Amino acid sequence: MFRTTLYSLTAICLAGVLISCSDDPVAPGIEPEIVNNSESFEFQVTQVSNYTGALNYTWANSQISANLDESSDLNGGSVRLTVVDSEGTTVHSAPLDDGSVATSEGEAGDWTVRVIFEGASGTLNFRLQPRTP
Repeated sequence: MFRTTLYSLTAICLAGVLISCSDDPVAPGIEPEIVNNSESFEFQVTQVSNYTGALNYTWANSQISANLDESSDLNGGSVRLTVVDSEGTTVHSAPLDDGSVATSEGEAGDWTVRVIFEGASGTLNFRLQPRTP
């Protein structure tokens, strides 16, 4: 009985460790806050420290272009934002900066939003919204 209980507790603890080490798309050192709906895609990181990696998201854009509002306060490294339309065409690719721009025109549908960090430290946020004609 004791041995069975010990094995059961060991299995439960091991399962807890394995679950906590799941393939979560967020890597250690970065905790983005994300809003992803038909009206906008919003991404914010309040503090990142020397992070290198890429995060990919799918955003449903009902229009052929989008308005991009971006703001960053990086004190090291860089962050590049790349946006690809539903046909695989890059409609925006540039280092994250401050300001507002429109993406190039593409095809409506599921767009890919890629955030690429290269030793980035600081705070950043951006928002994409469908651009109506």
